[in-house]
Amino acid sequence: MNRPLRTVAVVGPDGAGKSAVVAALPRAVAVPTETVYLGVNLSASDAMLPTTRLARRLKRRTGGGMTAPNVTAPSAETAGGGRGILGGIVGGARRSLRLAAWIGEEWYRAVVVRRHVRAGKLVICDRHFVCDYYAADIAPRGGRPLLRRIHGWQLAHLYPRPDLVLVLDAPVEVLHARKQEDPVAVLAQRRADYLLLKDALPNVIVIDATQPLEAVVAEAAAAIAERHPVAARGDRATATQEAG
Repeated sequence: MNRPLRTVAVVGPDGAGKSAVVAALPRAVAVPTETVYLGVNLSASDAMLPTTRLARRLKRRTGGGMTAPNVTAPSAETAGGGRGILGGIVGGARRSLRLAAWIGEEWYRAVVVRRHVRAGKLVICDRHFVCDYYAADIAPRGGRPLLRRIHGWQLAHLYPRPDLVLVLDAPVEVLHARKQEDPVAVLAQRRADYLLLKDALPNVIVIDATQPLEAVVAEAAAAIAERHPVAARGDRATATQEAG
């Protein structure tokens, strides 16, 4: 028997409409909800470690934005190799510290999610680290640098997975029309990466994101209600009241 539905992740490539769906879902389900951002753009998150918040303020003073540390870049372990042995050691230590800080940030937000769950709320995750990093760091694949293997292992074996994953999907040409700053090849790869989740995680539902927003939200809410008894009862009660 499936465990109770407590967390729902809304994921998909840029241009799929994640932010709009996440914003509308709380009004479409009949249970108390809380939204938590579990993406790599630190500037989009309200929940973060105090140390990360301080770094963000310092970055803002210099006019920069903040994203996740680039500890999982394919060249992370070889970058700086031309600076000699000492440069390689210093660079490796710096990247290791950044990875440790980022993993701490991921787990801090997992604690925030857990707190809302314990308060009896359905948590809608705007993106999710397990889903976003699956293809790059978790999926079985050889040749990954050590830092990426470490990061992927802890996400795969230790990090809490969402109870339900809603993948918003659309053809690449639609995604590119909505997010023209992203190259077509990048969008195509990210779309393929998210579709891998169908066979990698349980309770993954792919939703056609070319539909009008109202239809996408309704389909997402129906998927939640199907797996959440309270939400289902609430939907039936609402329908009965409207009929009356």
